Amino acid sequence: MPLARSFSVTSLSGLDEWDDEFDLDDAVLFEIAWEVANKVGGIYTVIQTKARLTCEEWGENYFLVGPYMESNVRTQVELIEPTNAALRRTIDKMNSSGCKVYFGRWLIEGSPYVVLLDVGFTAWSLDRWKSELWENCSIGVPWFDREANDAVLFGFLTAWLLGEYAAQCEDPPHILAHFHEWLAGLGLVLCRQRQLPVATIFTTHATLLGRYLCAGNVDFYNNLAEFNVDKEAGDRQIYHRYCLERAAARCAHVFTTVSQITAIEAEHLLKRKPDIVTPNGLNVKKFSAMHEFQNLHAQSKARIQEFIRGHFYGHLDFNLDKTVFLFIAGRYEFSNKGADIFLEALARLNYLLRVNHSDVTVIAFFIMPARTNNFNVETLKGQAVRKQLWDTAQTVKERFGKKLYESLLVGQLPEVSKMLDKEDFTMMKRAIFATQRQCLPPICSHNMLEDSTDPILTCIRRIGLFNSSQDRVKVVFHPEFLSSTSPLLPMDYEEFVRGCHLGVFPSYYEPWGYTPAECTVMGIPSVSTNLSGFGCFMEEHIADPSAYGIYILDRRYRSVDESCNQLTSFLFQFCQQSRRQRIIQRNRTERLSDLLDWRYLGRYYVSARHMALAKAFPDAYVYEPHDPTSTTGFRYPRPASVPPSPAHSLHSSPHHSEAEDEDERYDEELEAEKDRVNIRQPYSVPHKNKTDSVELPEKN
Repeated sequence: MPLARSFSVTSLSGLDEWDDEFDLDDAVLFEIAWEVANKVGGIYTVIQTKARLTCEEWGENYFLVGPYMESNVRTQVELIEPTNAALRRTIDKMNSSGCKVYFGRWLIEGSPYVVLLDVGFTAWSLDRWKSELWENCSIGVPWFDREANDAVLFGFLTAWLLGEYAAQCEDPPHILAHFHEWLAGLGLVLCRQRQLPVATIFTTHATLLGRYLCAGNVDFYNNLAEFNVDKEAGDRQIYHRYCLERAAARCAHVFTTVSQITAIEAEHLLKRKPDIVTPNGLNVKKFSAMHEFQNLHAQSKARIQEFIRGHFYGHLDFNLDKTVFLFIAGRYEFSNKGADIFLEALARLNYLLRVNHSDVTVIAFFIMPARTNNFNVETLKGQAVRKQLWDTAQTVKERFGKKLYESLLVGQLPEVSKMLDKEDFTMMKRAIFATQRQCLPPICSHNMLEDSTDPILTCIRRIGLFNSSQDRVKVVFHPEFLSSTSPLLPMDYEEFVRGCHLGVFPSYYEPWGYTPAECTVMGIPSVSTNLSGFGCFMEEHIADPSAYGIYILDRRYRSVDESCNQLTSFLFQFCQQSRRQRIIQRNRTERLSDLLDWRYLGRYYVSARHMALAKAFPDAYVYEPHDPTSTTGFRYPRPASVPPSPAHSLHSSPHHSEAEDEDERYDEELEAEKDRVNIRQPYSVPHKNKTDSVELPEKN
């Protein structure tokens, strides 16, 4: 089925303009997700970054609902008494009935209110609630699926909370409940089954069955209409989870998903076409000085280089100033995230760099958490050796400086041969001998629990990338989340991304793709695919994505081998760029960050909420969608400095060229100003209880 976009829901200029007077004073928004104050995956980032904008729109009438996790609450939540009288009575009633419900402020931007439900405390009700679920909805949940059991407890507690709140309100309430993913979806189903006065929205960030099918190496996107969904879910022992997800999608007043490609997937697997697509955004903080993010890149790159000096001690036979850092990061799904095709492309890139006698070295980082038992001793030793060499150099420098100072004081030019004595040479020789290494630099920074069967390590053994001196491509597998407290690579993820040159995310299954989006906001070019929500979104709104450092890999209409060759071509051309050309490209990439700002993309959530309120409470709210007058959205044009010739338009990132006039074509300020003309001002969300008019984007 062709992936034709639906202009009415994905075009930024085609989004319906709602009535400025849409009154939210009598409405209350509950946003429910398992990842509220509980980091598990990408939904945590969605809710955390969107909270400030939603608080501006809803004010005191916005509440997040999630599970109570004591370890998270200690560090992220300030427990307080509810200020809303009806909610205070609701929590008191539930606590007196055998529940444990907590209320507080989540300590993030916007400081939203959170209602946290202790699912473990009410586990005694699990059997009774599962029986009720079977009797009313014909969905059975097996005893051994702990995650599904938690979903049952969380769903019933959420429905209890919303029903009790409706009962405690003095006036008929206009309650809007937004549920994220299948783990929270049962609460929505129960709200509709019990006929509670609640407008409901269900957002799926990835379908359960889609994730499982793609992991099974099937031709997923070209056979969406052919799958027997009940059989496929049953074969994978997730039928009960699939039923919960599908019931939530079918029961919701408004059903949304995060990208157009996931909308097509949901239509076939969940049997309902999404009402609107709600792309994921980020809070973008622009620098006052244009070059500031380039300075941050240089600082972070220097810290990565220090790690490389230690990791490759004894084999540091390459120039770090001519070394390109690539990385892939995310959940350890070897084929879904494209780690398989990335490794194969690295092997081919290694061959190309060697046969072309390139002086560029590529170091590819794999940041994918896996099961380990400790740090690799050889990796720790490398960092210790590096520090010892630094200390030795500092000691010799101080001794040399003192002798130089004393020689100058007596008016004599120093004799270099006398500046370093025998003891200094002995100290330096000992330090050099310490760098001798009998083995190759390690691939993995940790000891893997399943070393022999680990997909990444198995593939590396097959392609033969062992960090040998003749290899122009080196690999570092870091199987845990990055942290500034790590003894190996003491950097937070954001700092690490800023220090790299290119993020590579050739995913086969990626409903949105926060990793390339984060790269874009930080001005780092990235590789994405036409099967990821991010890649499709960028193709739609940028006339020439590669000119802005967004390389879109074709994984839908090409074979795996052809896609791998295309990725290899992207990487090889990137390695041919000069330092100035990479700086130019980072400037262009950073300018795309406005596209991903919640100030733009939050409009979709606003529209979905208005639609749900109008469907559930037609007497109080009216929402009339109109056909969009423009179907093109706003598009970034090809940069002025990119030649319009066919050869360059196919792949228009800055190429290595001997032509001296290439640098002269580029004027950063002029190009940035032309881009700004093609970008509409961010949409401003009206603040709660203010009468200011809504600032809508200007027409193109």
